Amino acid sequence: MNISIEEILNPKKRRENMLRIIEMRHPKWINFHFGILQAAWSKYRDDLKRILENHPSLFPNFKGSVCYDCFGVRRKGHLLTDEWGCVWAYNLDGLAGQVVEHPLDEWSKLDKLHVPDPELGVPSEGNLMRSWELVEEEIEHKKRSGDFVGVNFTHGFMFMRLHYLRGFTNLMMDMVRKEPKLDKLIDLIVEYNVSIVKRLCKLGVDMIYFGDDLGLQDRMPIGRELFRRYIYPAYSKIFGEARKSGVHVYLHSDGHIMEVVDDIIESGVSVLNIQDRVNGVENIARKCKGRVAIDLDIDRQRLLPFATPTEIREYIKNEIQILGSRRGGLMMVAEINVDVPLDNVEAVCQTFEDNFTAHLNLP
Repeated sequence: MNISIEEILNPKKRRENMLRIIEMRHPKWINFHFGILQAAWSKYRDDLKRILENHPSLFPNFKGSVCYDCFGVRRKGHLLTDEWGCVWAYNLDGLAGQVVEHPLDEWSKLDKLHVPDPELGVPSEGNLMRSWELVEEEIEHKKRSGDFVGVNFTHGFMFMRLHYLRGFTNLMMDMVRKEPKLDKLIDLIVEYNVSIVKRLCKLGVDMIYFGDDLGLQDRMPIGRELFRRYIYPAYSKIFGEARKSGVHVYLHSDGHIMEVVDDIIESGVSVLNIQDRVNGVENIARKCKGRVAIDLDIDRQRLLPFATPTEIREYIKNEIQILGSRRGGLMMVAEINVDVPLDNVEAVCQTFEDNFTAHLNLP
């Protein structure tokens, strides 16, 4: 590592470097980070904690205190009704649930649909809403330290919210049939989302994190024509509200989405969190490199659970060679679920640390 840990641990330096990555202004280091699921904490406990403590450059905000079994609403057998009236069921402790009751399973219910009040807080998919007081405290804490101020909007804010409300099969039929009521529903969701984005922008954040899984394993459930008809205009309005305030937009999407990457970039996305294996690293390079910052989601279906530490090291180094640039525009994230062995977690950490400045040797 050709960068000092003191520099990485400095909040103001981290913010500056993050903006340089996003805006492709020659960052000093690549931003590597992790998503550790609560279920993984519950399984590995102190063993996982020790790995984080041994790699402070990768976990600069880790304070050493972890609640291993804090599942909240995500407890096996629990049911939750969210702010839109969707009923969530949880089959495993600490993992995301699924919608089992759709409040708009019939269009006759549209006029009675409960649209949430944006003043109540920021939504959190399949979880309790975060109050504005809590969100504002988190933002102010980061701003006081000088750190990068990113705030989570919600996963499932648009396309997924539509099928949470209507049911997946119903939504597919609506799009194919060009159901007029679908346009009204989309307008309601967009208006709600825009209201929250406006308030977040007024709080002076650097970036808003959105999530919307658009892809299946090897294709999309809808073609580009339907995406352009229904989802692209919604994205453009929501993301445009942030961009006109100088706030960056981060979009996460699981699955194969290559057919609409151009449209996603055009809609106002600054950082695209995209899965590597299902989209193909060469395809991602061809479509995204130099056009939008990439937060590459390292393969969590095969690599992280089943590969050897040596295979993990070579895999990540190859992706950096293909997608990296001294100009910036590359981040990488590894999600740690219960199926990822601790040896592989350690291998990812070591590889990330060894390659903080690998982009400086690239064009």
